[in-house]
Amino acid sequence: MDLNPVILAIPMYFALMGIELVYESISRKKTYRLNDAITNISTGTLQQLTGTFLKIFKIGVYAFIFQHFAFFEIPPDWTSFIILFFLFDLCYYWDHRMAHRISLFWGGHSVHHQSEDYNLSVALRQSSTAMIWGMPFYLPLALIGFDPVQFAVVGGFNLLYQFWIHTEHINKLPPWFEWFFNTPSHHRVHHGRDPKYIDKNYAGVFIIWDRLFGTFQKEEERPHYGITKPLNSWNPVYANFAHYIDLYHDVKKTRSATDALKVLFYPPGWRPDYLGGPQAPTDVPVDYHKYNTRTILQMNLYVFVQFMGALGLSAFYFFKNEDFSDPTKVLFAIWIIISTLMFGFLFESSKRWLIGLEVLRLLVIPAGLWAITSYGVAALPFWFIPLASAFSAFSILAFLYLMQKTDKMVLLKDSI
Repeated sequence: MDLNPVILAIPMYFALMGIELVYESISRKKTYRLNDAITNISTGTLQQLTGTFLKIFKIGVYAFIFQHFAFFEIPPDWTSFIILFFLFDLCYYWDHRMAHRISLFWGGHSVHHQSEDYNLSVALRQSSTAMIWGMPFYLPLALIGFDPVQFAVVGGFNLLYQFWIHTEHINKLPPWFEWFFNTPSHHRVHHGRDPKYIDKNYAGVFIIWDRLFGTFQKEEERPHYGITKPLNSWNPVYANFAHYIDLYHDVKKTRSATDALKVLFYPPGWRPDYLGGPQAPTDVPVDYHKYNTRTILQMNLYVFVQFMGALGLSAFYFFKNEDFSDPTKVLFAIWIIISTLMFGFLFESSKRWLIGLEVLRLLVIPAGLWAITSYGVAALPFWFIPLASAFSAFSILAFLYLMQKTDKMVLLKDSI
């Protein structure tokens, strides 16, 4: 298995989210909603899933440039690690800044900003396409001669640092720390959709880049989180494509190739005059409310249990996928995608067609695990498949029972 700090840190992520939830129960400051948190983590699951198929793109391009065009070969030791850690964060700053300033690139990064809450689960809300637009910003490091393995490890630790800054429960830290490092206060600004906060504080680890390049903004009043055009959906697949769909419709309406390219490569919100002109951010309306849907308590509990089960199987896939054949990886990936979609569907709808899809998804669990064991793909404890079979059977009965209560499951789409 590759040394991927992000995958290895999964238990830490959930332990810290658990601590945050416990603290919320004590402080009575609520920053989590079940539907939002599950959608956040589901988009992160899809991002990691995509990564298992695109490793050759993420690291392969970097390694190719390093092997064929590097000016030097820098030994991977602690000194070069520290230097690379700073330089990686500088590259991240420009990658991140352009992801906000180029509309096509924003299609990848906007996923991370869609949540209207701010908690540790938001850190896991990552895009499946951002790597496509971001990779070129790191290739100078390959030309300089930093080892590809060291590059991958440093990138993982850079992302790990950014996890803890997604919280409202840490106010200001000591001034020296706030001046040099990215902190929860600085990053809350970055996630704000208020005009004064938009396109500020791009740094990953070191806020000095924002101070140096004129994009720093200190936190004043509490931000409103999210994007200027709210997603209004719990569908994690749609979340990955929403901005691209908007771009497609805008490009179709343009009258020239030049205007089409401007729509793609000018800042988000740019339109030619005949389509209304550039759309500047506006103040958040005084009657603004977060998007929300409410289902009955039993369905929320059902989705939570199924989500935790799917999360466990997804973690199994992430740790073992290198041992899988390509067809096995594809089938496993399809099941993970359908599961994340299903959770979003159940938060938004009680339509009868969901019954067949959910029953099929549940039946695949023991069948798939049996196939993995029978064909020697992975060894599982003898009791695991009977347990999975019982879980699936019980889940099917519980789900059918809940769907019979559709008259009591009318979704209350409201705002909070």
